[in-house]
Amino acid sequence: MKKYILPSIRLTAVLLVLLCVVYPLAVAFAARFAPGAGGGEKLQKDGKVVGYERIGQVFDKPGYFWGRPSAVSYNAAGSAGSNKGPSNPDYLKQVADRVDTLLKYHPGLKKADIPADLVTASGSGLDPEISEQAARIQVSRVAKARGLDKARVAKVLAEHTEGPVFGLFGPATVHVLKLNLALDGLQK
Repeated sequence: MKKYILPSIRLTAVLLVLLCVVYPLAVAFAARFAPGAGGGEKLQKDGKVVGYERIGQVFDKPGYFWGRPSAVSYNAAGSAGSNKGPSNPDYLKQVADRVDTLLKYHPGLKKADIPADLVTASGSGLDPEISEQAARIQVSRVAKARGLDKARVAKVLAEHTEGPVFGLFGPATVHVLKLNLALDGLQK
């Protein structure tokens, strides 16, 4: 038994140094070469930071495109999903409330036409993008609230739609903050 104590202490000390000192320093060093130098890619409007490239925001006014719901209110320090399964009554009520809100603000929209990304939160809770379909169903509401022609809003949406990754993976997406900033720029 005594012959295992000293090697165990050594191993613990080595792992503490590696995992608590060396690894965090290596990650911090590597982050300096990432976009935004590890501080995130900031999006600006009129010289002021209004958001980040990879972190969504809450938009709830009718004149803005709405993003994907977040279980953590887009708090990057607490990135997480809700951990509620599809049989959880609280979760089902949240989704039903989101569906009802969409139907209220989008007359003529059918429940079956609502994309999942407008009523369910992602695993990270930080998604800055929605599917092209989720954005398209909002064009009429946004155009009406801003007093713009639907075709003009649809054109801005098309300009801010990114195709699938490498043309193969996933759906076409729209960065909600960038789209909303572009619409704000139209009305200056």
